[in-house]
Amino acid sequence: MAGNKQLRLVLVTPEKTLRDEPVAEMRFPLYDGQMGVLPGRAPLVGRLGAGELYFTELSGTHRSYFIDGGFVQIKGEAVTILTNRAIPVESLNRQQAEEQLKQALARPAHNDLEIDARARDEQRARQMVALAGRSHTGA
Repeated sequence: MAGNKQLRLVLVTPEKTLRDEPVAEMRFPLYDGQMGVLPGRAPLVGRLGAGELYFTELSGTHRSYFIDGGFVQIKGEAVTILTNRAIPVESLNRQQAEEQLKQALARPAHNDLEIDARARDEQRARQMVALAGRSHTGA
């Protein structure tokens, strides 16, 4: 495994496989923090959070997607990301993300389950607002 010079990113949503290609490196949100992956990484299964999937193609081009939870499996050179939703960052609409954040902040929460759900929705919307507000050159 240490001899691998590349990773294979497989990005899957319930609708289809969005990416299946070699990449040089990547990072993505786990449920409890960020994780970066380079070739030769030990196997792993983890729970994804909401946030940015960032990767570098072998050509050196950087790409980003907003991903919304799911699971990641790293086995050999393959990094498989199974997520509920994956949106190219350049397709995010800042106004829609800000509206989702306003709705989450305004929603009343009266018990622990409602409080947790509202906090997850707020965090997801904040991530979308931050990513939509960034300048992406694709360099």
